[in-house]
Amino acid sequence: MLRSEAGDDAARIAAVLQGVRAYQDAPRQRPMRRARRIAQRGRASLRDYGGEGTPIVFIPSLINGAEILDLDRQRSLLRWLRAAGLRVLLVDWGTPGSDERHLDLAGHVERLLLPLLARLPEPPILVGYCLGGTLATAAAQAMSVRGLALIAAPWRFAGFPPGSRLRLTELWESARGPAEELGLMPMEIMQSAFWRLDPVRTLAKFEAIGRKAADRRAVASFTTVEDWANAGPPMTFAAARELLEDFFLRDLPGSGAWRVGGQAIDPARFSFPVLEVVSTSDRIVPHASAAGIGDRITLSLGHVGMIVGGRAEALLWQPLLQWLSQARRLC
Repeated sequence: MLRSEAGDDAARIAAVLQGVRAYQDAPRQRPMRRARRIAQRGRASLRDYGGEGTPIVFIPSLINGAEILDLDRQRSLLRWLRAAGLRVLLVDWGTPGSDERHLDLAGHVERLLLPLLARLPEPPILVGYCLGGTLATAAAQAMSVRGLALIAAPWRFAGFPPGSRLRLTELWESARGPAEELGLMPMEIMQSAFWRLDPVRTLAKFEAIGRKAADRRAVASFTTVEDWANAGPPMTFAAARELLEDFFLRDLPGSGAWRVGGQAIDPARFSFPVLEVVSTSDRIVPHASAAGIGDRITLSLGHVGMIVGGRAEALLWQPLLQWLSQARRLC
């Protein structure tokens, strides 16, 4: 990738490699202690951050871990919202095994997510991030909820650039055989898919940190996020197949053909409060892929930066808190 993007620019190549070295050599901080588990369904669990009132349940993506929402003491959206007076919970998907090879995305909603949410004493407000928002949308149709907030959540997969969809299709063609044999799609393969979606930004972030290699605080902050991005559980084979074939290639959700629990999911019919947070500079989930429903907050932040970046509190956390507080009052 570096050879392809940087060409003969020796200074840029050196900066990128210096950034990679700074990342590799950086000391690691102790991870945040996980919130207590209050319900479990198979490998998935519901973690309780405390608070009172209407339960607000965050549903993260199946790709990478839920830790991005509770990254460290300075960058924890969940603890910040809890300190602001909300009742905050988190779905932790856990780590799948090869015995779950046939559990697709719809199955994650039907067999894991909905049974967990059924343990709550009252209808919740769901908040889905990335692919978690896609799954939260399906859950919101299948159960009683008091609101739905979607943060960088794809729904109309035809809104992804054709080149990105083609590269992901090519990746799947090469990865399908090994993934089917394993029953799982390793995170390393999914991460390479993200690199293909935005190779310029992938190199630029290492180039930038390479030029700041002497700044220990900057390197430590970068390392925490990058470790999260390069870690995470695998996806089940069926979930990866559905995502890459039925979603990216055929756009089943956007065309109204994705079925969960025997029903086609149609977010345009939702009668409860809905918020969509999109970003015009998100290269992972472009704003054109959003469902286009409810209220909207439009940002100009990266896919991860909108959650943990330096401007995240002002541009996302605060407006999200205001919307959730209003939705809770409408309940």
